[in-house]
Amino acid sequence: MDPVLGIDLGTTNSVAAIVQDGEPIVLRDDRGESILPSVVGLDQNGALLVGEAARNQALVAPERTVRSVKRKMGEDAKVVMGDQEYSPQEVSAMILRTLADRAEQALGRRLTQAVITVPAFFNENQRQATREAGSLAGLEVLRVINEPTAASLVYEPKSALNEKLLVYDLGGGTFDVSIVQVEAGVIEVLSSHGDTHLGGDDFDELLLNHVAAAFLEEHGIDLRTLPTAQSRLLHAVEEAKKRLSVEAVVTLAEEFIAEKDGRPLNLNLTLDRPQYENLITPLLQKTIDCVNDALSDAKLPASQIDRVVLVGGSTRTPLVHQMLHDQLHQELHHEIDPDLCVALGAAVQGALLAGIDVGPVLVDITPHTLGIRCVGEVNGMETDQCFSPIITRNSSLPAKRSDIYYTEYAGQSAVEIEVLQGEHDISSLNEWIGSFRLEELDPDAPALSEILVRFDLNLDGMLKVTAQERASGLSKEVVIDSKITRFRARDRGEAVERLSSLFGEEASAAALTGAVAAEDSGLEPARQTLASAQRLLPTAPAEDADEIRELMEKLEQSLQAADVAASLAAADELDDVLFYLQDR
Repeated sequence: MDPVLGIDLGTTNSVAAIVQDGEPIVLRDDRGESILPSVVGLDQNGALLVGEAARNQALVAPERTVRSVKRKMGEDAKVVMGDQEYSPQEVSAMILRTLADRAEQALGRRLTQAVITVPAFFNENQRQATREAGSLAGLEVLRVINEPTAASLVYEPKSALNEKLLVYDLGGGTFDVSIVQVEAGVIEVLSSHGDTHLGGDDFDELLLNHVAAAFLEEHGIDLRTLPTAQSRLLHAVEEAKKRLSVEAVVTLAEEFIAEKDGRPLNLNLTLDRPQYENLITPLLQKTIDCVNDALSDAKLPASQIDRVVLVGGSTRTPLVHQMLHDQLHQELHHEIDPDLCVALGAAVQGALLAGIDVGPVLVDITPHTLGIRCVGEVNGMETDQCFSPIITRNSSLPAKRSDIYYTEYAGQSAVEIEVLQGEHDISSLNEWIGSFRLEELDPDAPALSEILVRFDLNLDGMLKVTAQERASGLSKEVVIDSKITRFRARDRGEAVERLSSLFGEEASAAALTGAVAAEDSGLEPARQTLASAQRLLPTAPAEDADEIRELMEKLEQSLQAADVAASLAAADELDDVLFYLQDR
């Protein structure tokens, strides 16, 4: 029996998944991309563009491109692309058809049945419009299910426990929160609240207005009145928003975005996370109000919620985590990629409808919070034993996060970066895992000068910590291996010989070879990074391609020399570039 497509038809992005060999998996295109931007357009010759190609065209031809059509589903409206008009269902059908084509390419056969997800707060008109879009795409829509139901399925496909989940779903264009009861495989939505016009798109608009106002004040030109400039700016702030989920500071740089008196004008603006959070706090407070209303309707206190599940790409925003934790006093679950879990859950629903047994989704997470010691308040008292989390427990791997800290006094010459893991607010109660000093700071720097600290944690548990004095650019980094990986090849060889001696045997060639193999395995992450670079290089913008080639050459030389330390260092440099490239 052919699998049933599970489709998350999103405002900003869409995803398709199936259950294969009992495991839900996301379907990828021929470039390895799992996410399809929900953007549709017509090129200058009238040919259809869907996904990344349409998104790129929006920068230069916004009049031939449609974004966020999900917000118009269920309305008696038309959207314009070039000189053509389409219903929202037709545009959505183009996205669904593209996802079905992706499935056919991946599997070698056409899938005709689908389960499609919608926000729990969608009304019947919006749900019917979704069914019509599926039919127009040539799909038999077996069921339209709520996104929180799908998320619950992917976390607990066959739970026998009586559990109550709070599913907080903040996507690109919609928000809803649902209280869900799961018992013996039956999922019941007890209450829902939300806003079908609140999401990441609104965050983008706030950022765009903030940047446009700054540009207007500096140059006297409003970029919002220039369609191409506005489209470029929207793309830039969207990328900045994503980066601010993991970076404390970002720079927006767009060359020749406008002109004045025949002179080209460039955009160059630095944004930090607190600025962004101040902009979006009122919108996020609306979501917290919805959380309280949903709990009230379900007649449940927060203490009776067994699990809080985060869904939707916008939940990566650190302020979302902070506000939810402050309100609910519960651990937040986001182990399964919030961009993918709804599609995976829809695939699970499709498999269950087809009578297929489904296992859990397997994810790699960090079991402990990682952070640094700093001066701060603990229980209302200032102390130099404050633990500041950077990567929180249960974050999916690999994970990258950064935050800004400050010097204590003017002319401070050095800072000590003490890295710890644990869940206590007091650093001395957590486990010390490493430290280093950033020295020779600017002697003329005032008190409260900014120090940027970044953590990069890979799948093998290897943590790279970077500290940078922002004003001068002075930086230093160290790599801290996980305790499991600290058993080096030399130690392994010595251990083999000691054990063989104790048992009155000669060390076997196989065991000693294992020591060499262990050393060689240390190069594997670097080889994987090189392979990723080779795959992404053809799609890299010109400004990135030259840097990637140089770093690839440096990495290849280190690999040929079998120099583990140099290879991992070169791979880290290359990975930093690839990280932002993969998010484009």
